Amino acid sequence: MSKAQRVAVFDTTLRDGEQAAGTRLGSRDKLTLARQLARLKVDIIEAGYPASSPEDFEAVERIAREIEGPIICGLSRAVPEDIEACGKALAKAKKPRIHTGIGVSDIHILGKFRDEKYGKTLGEKKAKMVRMAVDAVKRARTHADDVEFYAEDSGRAEPSYLFEVLEAAIDAGARVVNIPDTTGYAVPEHYGALIGSIRERVPNISRATISVHCHNDLGMAVANSLAGIRNGARQVEGTINGIGERAGNAALEEIVMALRTRSDYFGLTTGVDTRELVRTSHLVSDLLGIAVPPNKAVIGANAFSHSSGIHVDGFLKDRETYE
Repeated sequence: MSKAQRVAVFDTTLRDGEQAAGTRLGSRDKLTLARQLARLKVDIIEAGYPASSPEDFEAVERIAREIEGPIICGLSRAVPEDIEACGKALAKAKKPRIHTGIGVSDIHILGKFRDEKYGKTLGEKKAKMVRMAVDAVKRARTHADDVEFYAEDSGRAEPSYLFEVLEAAIDAGARVVNIPDTTGYAVPEHYGALIGSIRERVPNISRATISVHCHNDLGMAVANSLAGIRNGARQVEGTINGIGERAGNAALEEIVMALRTRSDYFGLTTGVDTRELVRTSHLVSDLLGIAVPPNKAVIGANAFSHSSGIHVDGFLKDRETYE
């Protein structure tokens, strides 16, 4: 398939997924799961946030050293210490990526950067965020050619400012720009239109891949992700079983199977080996101690079970009547 027809799959189960309340993965468990994600043939594994703890640094370092196939990615904030930690943890990776970024919505900027050292007014703070974004990408590029920039809370950001930040990040060297709906605020029409407007309004967007990263607070993470893909995103981020902060992330197994099952509609594909989805789902459930609901799409125990007599009769006559 051509590049335009293929969607890169970015798995963040080991980073964003592990942030689900009450869960924790040690470095050995992360390595076990990373091996399975490599068998699943995801394109990118976000192995962790190296600056967050010595154990997470060790996990990213081990995965970077031992896992072959996927790009190995580490997360950082737009601060030098985080980026340096990522660079060190990923030093032995054959295909390293640093994922750095900053908040772009007014509520994030005013809430998280209220200290006057970032500026006294909202306008001053916004200008400072652009400079911080550029500096972060440039620093990350000293450690890895492959740098992804996340514009946190894009779903609630003022669009013209978002476009300005993305343009600056791409000029600084970002190869991928991530458009997170961090709080699960968007709806599909809105989010799809946002991705479309980025393609139209960011002058240098042809030099970067647009990535979608959606949360499930309103139950629309998968729908929003697919709307973003329909409007030109060619990387999708999510987790196995949809685990993650609060109500979770977009479930990768649902996105992958939607693209595969409805290839007539999307005209797109991924490199994922779908035969490994159930095995991966079970491993994630076992390691994190989060049971998969029986009615969960694609990988739930009841996803291919039938109870109604009408359904069973039709299925026995022709499987495709109900599957």
